[in-house]
Amino acid sequence: MGYDTEERKLIVNKTEAKVVRHIFQRYTVIGSVRELKNELDADGVVSKIRCSKNGRRTGGVPLARGALYLMLQNRIYLGEIVHKDKSYPGEQDAIIEKALWDTVQAKLSANRVEQKTGGAAKEPSLFAGLLHDEHGHHLTPSHANKNGKRYRYYISRSLTTGNKANAPTARRIPAGEIEGLVIRRIRDFLGDRAEAFEAISQQVQNIAEQKRLTAHAADLTERWEELSPAEVRSILLAFVARIEIHEERIDITVNTARIADVLQNDPMDLSQAIGEGQEADRLTISVPAKLKRTGLGIKMIIDGPDGRRGNGRVDPSLARLIVKGHVYRDKLIKGKGASLSDIASSQNVTRSYFTRLVRLTFLAPDIIRAILEGRHPPMLTAAKLSKASRLPLTWPEQQEVLGFN
Repeated sequence: MGYDTEERKLIVNKTEAKVVRHIFQRYTVIGSVRELKNELDADGVVSKIRCSKNGRRTGGVPLARGALYLMLQNRIYLGEIVHKDKSYPGEQDAIIEKALWDTVQAKLSANRVEQKTGGAAKEPSLFAGLLHDEHGHHLTPSHANKNGKRYRYYISRSLTTGNKANAPTARRIPAGEIEGLVIRRIRDFLGDRAEAFEAISQQVQNIAEQKRLTAHAADLTERWEELSPAEVRSILLAFVARIEIHEERIDITVNTARIADVLQNDPMDLSQAIGEGQEADRLTISVPAKLKRTGLGIKMIIDGPDGRRGNGRVDPSLARLIVKGHVYRDKLIKGKGASLSDIASSQNVTRSYFTRLVRLTFLAPDIIRAILEGRHPPMLTAAKLSKASRLPLTWPEQQEVLGFN
């Protein structure tokens, strides 16, 4: 589009050239090829119409996204030709000015980085492309929506192809749990001066530089919470070669050859430093963690500092039940003689549900503390707790019934 061929030469088609310039200019404003296509389709912009020697007419159809990507990167519009990845001055007149071309290329490049690092997503899957099971099979990002809330997972490929019956070992792991465990281990690794120094000294021989980079590692762990998800994803892609989930541990293989780049550069400048690196430059650090199946999903169970097991994450649904129970109990105490039915009705719940939640206020303090600290048994869900209408009054019996023993 934008040129006609006359005597084996490209001659500017003024009408089409105007459309090409419009496409380049609109992309600088919109910044999205998908949205640009939607706008062009609405405006009736179509591909170049061609007529063959036998009179067959082709083209004149909406521009595909792929065609738009190629157009926005086609150096012919600069008056150049490309041969073996090198550009040379061409004989055709340019349609696009250099300043507009540079603006479009910069925006295309920034969008490619966002897509690679997941920076454009509100909740990027930080481990996309990195996560494997113990058999070496990829786990891919997935999500489900329930009651307006989005739940992210990493799942075996067999679950995306409909072969669940033929894949009994297929996994569906909550993304937040596995991401939290691995990132905490990486931060601990970088924050541990001995571990960080050992990895750095394998790649850097100068003692002063080793100390400087070790200090950088400690600083990175201190400001980790300030990093955006895109920056975290970029660090992971540059530094982590592979994450492998086993029955009782998670193995994180890091590329020590990249550690200096990670510690010295802006995270978003690391997007090109992606790759597994040489075998000799790999170091494996592990997280002791057990996989526990709960329904269709799997939870990660780790040892806490007090020796108890838990997934390390507070279940908001369970916590809400405990809080509601105490709220309902306060309403009951301050009800000034009102009946249970009336108080339950004022909270827009049934009398049965109201009563069950009030009974939760009589749970053993250790059980409540474990729930609010994320140390409860993985099989204890909000649904199971809310249906436990006949909980024992003695604390040891409660612990046994709810799986704490």
